[in-house]
Amino acid sequence: MTRLLGAILAGGRSQRFGSDKAVALLAGQSLIDRVVAALAPQVDSMVLVGRAGDIAAIPDRPLPDLGPLGGLNAALHHARAQGYPAVMTVGCDMPVLPPDLAERLRASGCPSYVEAIPIIGLWPADLADQLDIFLASDRRRSMRGWATEVGAAVLSLAEDLPNINTPDDLSLLARTFPRD
Repeated sequence: MTRLLGAILAGGRSQRFGSDKAVALLAGQSLIDRVVAALAPQVDSMVLVGRAGDIAAIPDRPLPDLGPLGGLNAALHHARAQGYPAVMTVGCDMPVLPPDLAERLRASGCPSYVEAIPIIGLWPADLADQLDIFLASDRRRSMRGWATEVGAAVLSLAEDLPNINTPDDLSLLARTFPRD
């Protein structure tokens, strides 16, 4: 099976959350630590994009504040330079991932993304230069726009994946989340 780099996109400002949501606690563990734990078994290596952390970190590319596409761009360039043919992306605010998510994305094709949450995707590293051009020309910087541009397959999941954008999102998930 092809080597896969996992990229946790964490360069956002957490404006709707009101504080750094990556370090917000869910059942005693930070969101970002939960994402690392959920992603690690599905990939060969991981990088944290857009912030420093306990795993290898790289900055957004070509500069901060480009949204998820700046993180994806950094991950694609890093993957290509490190010999990874593909990158699986997730957000730092997605503490619950199906254990077979990478497998399902691969089965959908590469590139592919999750319909409800397009920040979750599988992207060939050789799209790095094409994303450079897209970022320079498309001011909307939309993940769905990028996915359409490259003909990415859409993966529909039967289950809803929590995506923590507000304190209310976190509180709602915490009510049903098992303690470790």
